[in-house]
Amino acid sequence: MRFGDSDESDNIEDRRGSSGGIGGGTIGVGTLVLALVAWYFGLDPRPLLQHAANHPAATQQQAQPSQESAHEKQTRHFVAQVLGDTEKTWAEVLAAQGVRYVNPRLVLFRGATQTACGRGMAAMGPFYCPADQKVYLDLGFYDQLERRFNAPGNAAQAYVIAHEIGHHVQNLLGISSKVDRARQNAVSEKQSNALSVRLELQADCFAGVWFNQANRRHPILEAGDIDGVLTAASAIGDDTLQKESRGQVMPDSFTHGSSAQRTQWFRRGFDAGRIEACDTFHKR
Repeated sequence: MRFGDSDESDNIEDRRGSSGGIGGGTIGVGTLVLALVAWYFGLDPRPLLQHAANHPAATQQQAQPSQESAHEKQTRHFVAQVLGDTEKTWAEVLAAQGVRYVNPRLVLFRGATQTACGRGMAAMGPFYCPADQKVYLDLGFYDQLERRFNAPGNAAQAYVIAHEIGHHVQNLLGISSKVDRARQNAVSEKQSNALSVRLELQADCFAGVWFNQANRRHPILEAGDIDGVLTAASAIGDDTLQKESRGQVMPDSFTHGSSAQRTQWFRRGFDAGRIEACDTFHKR
């Protein structure tokens, strides 16, 4: 992807100079294990966040000046450009729907940090908190994306942000709250998980819409970029993660969707470039 000298968003909150660990910067072993389980199995992070937040030992340490490598600095600028473009794109797309787009903030952190949804940890991967309308990202995740998931390139990095912004769009449209209520009234865990899958697939589709719309306004895509995104989406499918971590796949426990579903819905959003194509709750 090439953004050139595109504007960077001002809605970046850099907490990388803060120690967000437990007890002076060290994450408890039990909490870290739970976080890793959540990450491996694609589980909903909110219950774990809330659990960690209820422990008084989790305190935010005083912020210190952030130190970053040249590579981190370059990545931070890229993240700010992606966020800036999502702000412009979604403001236009939602305006056509009669909805005002409220810019979210993107929080950069290391290790762990406090959120309005509880305590967030890097081991859980990037996430969106609807309570404070913020996206949380540890840049170290991009190293995992390249090394563990074999999805290098800044298009895959942009996809990660676009997916979380997709959750913000769902929040503004009232979709998230409807799904939360439906999950509370679900008659089984299987039914609740299925609703979660549909929400996540829609965020993938919205990410595809952004890629389409942003590229229409000013060509940013280069050869191989979409293939890189599809590789990333496939690598974090529930079936792929479960097979890798425990050697078997349990579809009823999926919360984010299979690799095939995630790539399918991103592609559908990208090909159509319209949010109307992203009705994951009624289409298969």
